[in-house]
Amino acid sequence: MFEVGGQTAIVTGAANGIGEVISRRLANAGARVAIADIDDQAAAEAAERIGKHAFPLHLDITDANSVRQAIETLLVRTQSLEIVVNNAGLAGKAAPVWEQTDDDWNRALAINVTGPFFMCRAVMPHMRSRRYGRVVNIASIAGKEGNPNMAAYSASKAAIIGLTKSVAKEVATEGICVNAVSPAVIRTKMLDQLTPAQVSYMIERIPMKRTGQPEEVAAVVHFLSSRDCSFVTGQCYDVSGGRATY
Repeated sequence: MFEVGGQTAIVTGAANGIGEVISRRLANAGARVAIADIDDQAAAEAAERIGKHAFPLHLDITDANSVRQAIETLLVRTQSLEIVVNNAGLAGKAAPVWEQTDDDWNRALAINVTGPFFMCRAVMPHMRSRRYGRVVNIASIAGKEGNPNMAAYSASKAAIIGLTKSVAKEVATEGICVNAVSPAVIRTKMLDQLTPAQVSYMIERIPMKRTGQPEEVAAVVHFLSSRDCSFVTGQCYDVSGGRATY
């Protein structure tokens, strides 16, 4: 079930949080997993914790050249790349839109949207040549509902859902499936970037009345990364405890 054995995966922002848990899940299922992160030491430590063919890979998701070089380095090492999980993300400053600076906005868009675009552009030639691939973009329920005091984050996650649907249709006949996952609030260190009021706002809107666990996100990503995900593309799966508007 959810076969990924012998395949190569790259997970961005994988040195901690949801990215590390996704990487562990895929590695335990038999995949070689590149722990791609801008923090080399943290990536190396995460790879050591995971073991099972996990290895660190330097990546600055906001730099097109860094993305291209990382993919080239990975392909030299593994000769193949079947799975891409665009997980790296930034919650950004908690403030109303009139208190957000240009840098606040641009930084969130660069990491949350432009980075996944760079990744998709870099990996598609290889996947198309093999006529197989799985891309999973980590969006957010904020991209569907919009969270107050998180304008850049909400807008960027809405954009990643649109990017997912567009790219999925471009390669739908080539054996490549592109999907997104929209978590609600998940219990990770990213919550430290938010105020208690923001966290309470999000939990109150979850019918299950709790935060999600990274493992619950990883389970959905595992399916979307697998060969079993063969007639599912251009979709956005909520991992939200029931919170969603569409």
